[in-house]
Amino acid sequence: MSQTRIPHLKVAGVSTCVPARVFDNLERGKDFGDTEVRKVVAMAGVRRRHVVEPGVTATDLCFEAAVRLLERLGWARESVTAVILVTQSPDYFLPSSVCMAHKWLGLHSDCAAFDVGLGCSSYPYGLYLAGTMLQAGGQQRMLLLNGETPSLFTDPDDHATTLLFGDAGSATAIEVDEQAAPAFFNLHTDGSGYDGLIVRGGAYRDRTPSNPRLNFLQMDGAAVFNFTIKRVPALIRATLEFAGLSVEDIDTYLFHQSNQFMMKHLIKKAELPMERVPFVLDRFGNCGGPSVPLALTQGGAATPTAARRIMALGYGVGLSWGSAVFNLAADAPLLHSDYSGTVPRS
Repeated sequence: MSQTRIPHLKVAGVSTCVPARVFDNLERGKDFGDTEVRKVVAMAGVRRRHVVEPGVTATDLCFEAAVRLLERLGWARESVTAVILVTQSPDYFLPSSVCMAHKWLGLHSDCAAFDVGLGCSSYPYGLYLAGTMLQAGGQQRMLLLNGETPSLFTDPDDHATTLLFGDAGSATAIEVDEQAAPAFFNLHTDGSGYDGLIVRGGAYRDRTPSNPRLNFLQMDGAAVFNFTIKRVPALIRATLEFAGLSVEDIDTYLFHQSNQFMMKHLIKKAELPMERVPFVLDRFGNCGGPSVPLALTQGGAATPTAARRIMALGYGVGLSWGSAVFNLAADAPLLHSDYSGTVPRS
């Protein structure tokens, strides 16, 4: 079992950014029928979604989130020694999208930067990667960028997916702090379910599929639901046991905002207090991995009034699932903004 304890890991702040363009799902009744749309909205819980304008990417959203976070923290750009971008919505096949963020942020050439291709479980996995790099030495301050634009790989004629997904980017500042409590991670994969959520066309296995619908997301909703119900409650229990904590010891459970029906099942099965689980998918939809930090910045007060113990939970495409338990200091900024496209780039 992939369980890891990482000491002295401080989450110094989190910033999220979403497109300014908003879609009201109920207005899609003219396309799919009012009854069908209302049924999907009621079950999934997604009323509004923020969707990128043409030409705007996940990297753009993460960049603006990162600029605002660095400015609030007062971190000098040269003090950032590594940046990780976790996404399945890259700007290009190559180079790595993070190279553009590195340039735009004006980071030093001594700053390590790389992409990681991971979807719904990306936030806990990304925190784990950052934590292990910090623990290994050589890094003192890092940025974890986590962004997705799933609205771009959903078929506009498929109401099962196009009404569900929105776009978001995030930046998390992480550093070594000898006074910080340890963080705990629990990471898993089941590749036998790789085709439960898949875009079959466009990459090198099938560059130009004869069926254009293969360029869009295909989802086996029943299989993904069954996987999630089986794996996530067990993940929560195992993570609490590994960290030596009880359900009550966690102040906030940050779920991947998959859909309302699924999340309520998970909360009930794991016997979690509903008031400790923020829901934001009604306003933002399922944004993939960055829905987890979005639940943090938009699921409560903009700044915590006291230190909080957080459990972050990601699950889905891969199939992959993971958790992270970390402390969030009372002075950690939690920022959110709409994408402007006007933030200066280096």
